Amino acid sequence: MSVQAWTFLIAGGTFALYLAIAWWARVSDTKGFYVAGQGIPAAANGMATAADWMSAASFLSMAGLIASMGYAGGMYLMGWTGGYVLLALLLAPYLRRAGHFTVPGFVADRYGSNLARGLAVLCALFISFTYVAGQMRGVGIVFSRFLEVDVEIGVMIGVAIVFVYATLGGMKGITWTQVAQYWVLITAFLVPAIAISIRLTGVAVPSIGMGSTLLDGSASLLAKLDQLHADLGFASYTQPFEGEWDKTNVFCVTLALMAGTAGLPHVIVRFYTVKNVAAARWSAFWALGFILLLYLTAPAVGAFARYYMLSSLHGKTEAELPQWFRSWQPTGLVLWLDDGDGKVAFYGTRDPGRFAESEIFRRGALNADELATVRVEHQKWIDTRGSAGADGRAILRAKGLAGPDQDILVLATPEMAELAAWIVALVAAGALAAALSTASGLLLVISSSVAHDLYFRWIDPQASEAKRLLVSRAVIGVAVVIAGIFGIYPPGFVSQVVAFAFGVAAASFFPALVLGIFSRRVGGVPAMCGMAAGALFTGWYIIASVYGGMEPWCFGIKAQGIGVVGMLLNFGVALLLTPLFPRPDERVQRLLDEIREPESGAAA
Repeated sequence: MSVQAWTFLIAGGTFALYLAIAWWARVSDTKGFYVAGQGIPAAANGMATAADWMSAASFLSMAGLIASMGYAGGMYLMGWTGGYVLLALLLAPYLRRAGHFTVPGFVADRYGSNLARGLAVLCALFISFTYVAGQMRGVGIVFSRFLEVDVEIGVMIGVAIVFVYATLGGMKGITWTQVAQYWVLITAFLVPAIAISIRLTGVAVPSIGMGSTLLDGSASLLAKLDQLHADLGFASYTQPFEGEWDKTNVFCVTLALMAGTAGLPHVIVRFYTVKNVAAARWSAFWALGFILLLYLTAPAVGAFARYYMLSSLHGKTEAELPQWFRSWQPTGLVLWLDDGDGKVAFYGTRDPGRFAESEIFRRGALNADELATVRVEHQKWIDTRGSAGADGRAILRAKGLAGPDQDILVLATPEMAELAAWIVALVAAGALAAALSTASGLLLVISSSVAHDLYFRWIDPQASEAKRLLVSRAVIGVAVVIAGIFGIYPPGFVSQVVAFAFGVAAASFFPALVLGIFSRRVGGVPAMCGMAAGALFTGWYIIASVYGGMEPWCFGIKAQGIGVVGMLLNFGVALLLTPLFPRPDERVQRLLDEIREPESGAAA
């Protein structure tokens, strides 16, 4: 069977499973819709949390980033893993004891203000819509390659699937669907990684195989990569802080991802779905174990992808291009522009006058007419030896489209290694599971923020249970359409978009939650001013840097790490203003006593 046939079979089977679970888990009350009735077992919630957490960014982009960036790509691995530990130990148990359905609900209760609720809702919506854009982008990539449909149609299919199981079962349906999605995505990630490790080094454990000697006996895989990088003029793959990612930026991005993780509303809400605080802690333990299966394997997958990409493309003629490259060309996600010698070549930073001839760029960034124009201008440039036309590679680079595109590497690696068609299709199904599991969690956050924190709390406090459910489902319908539009017109590649969401979460929610739990003195006005200052600064810096061409003037920190500065600004503004305003009232002091009091047996 062909890859496409296997993809229809495996992806179709998983979609049928998700829809069946949603029908089985459908709910008719708001408690079931928002927090799954608070009856999810700890181990199952750990799997669901892992699936919710391991989005398209973890499945598609993290290994791709490590493949492209080498040592510096590890900042995503360290930041996301460390952030989850920070969330599980520092925030989750206290928020669970507070007993609210949503993060804005806790913020409003702790700071005694509906204005604080509204600000928290705005932050939650911005973070969630930014994050969900990355997931829809991942769905579009998978469908465009493996089902050979337009990216628009692929996104619409994904949107329809998420809409059905999110609206039917709410958090209960999403939770049990995510349990199934976890096993799909982790199997899809590990099977090809193990197969490639055995094929290259004879070692079945990918993280060990990454550092083992290649079967041809020439060198270890990492040493071979370092040699390839040296030959092509790239910075070393394994040496720290070489190239554009210096120590300051690596530190800032890692810390921003850690704090952003601890402030992500769609992850925090998972701890409300279990019976008590003890179950919340155990679900955090289970989730970390499930997450580590993928995160410990990702560096090896990145190294395998980098090795295959360089060795299979560099120096090849048009006739010698590998099948994986030809398979990806129709998607518009990979492009080769000749410089006149008829061979594919990669040139690193040590030869800045040259451009990589294997240019990989974002789908939708150039339409068919624009791409044709680039090709025509490039051919003129070749034919006249530069006196007419323009170097097409320079055109792409000027548009910020220089490759490689991290989002395709995990998907393409099984084809690079010439693995069986069913394994290639399994990876596609895993990528879809990763994207859809996180997208559904984000859509529920959007729904609860609007329906519960705005509609029910502000507009119609007397709304019946049935009316609140109807509004919640309608909000998911609107949100999923917006998410689909982001998938068709993405603002960046998956991990870039997700990193921005983490930056805003670090600058807005994290300080407000930490101060709200551990400080009795900080009141509503200082907290709101801090949230506004941190979120506005971070959002402006990111937009101005990425889309406005602004140079990173703040200590040279790139947009991906600026959330650290926003976080410090948030803490600073809140703490400086605190002495100028009254202490929180007795109700808030009792709330803090309740959530910080050591639990006692089953009463927790």
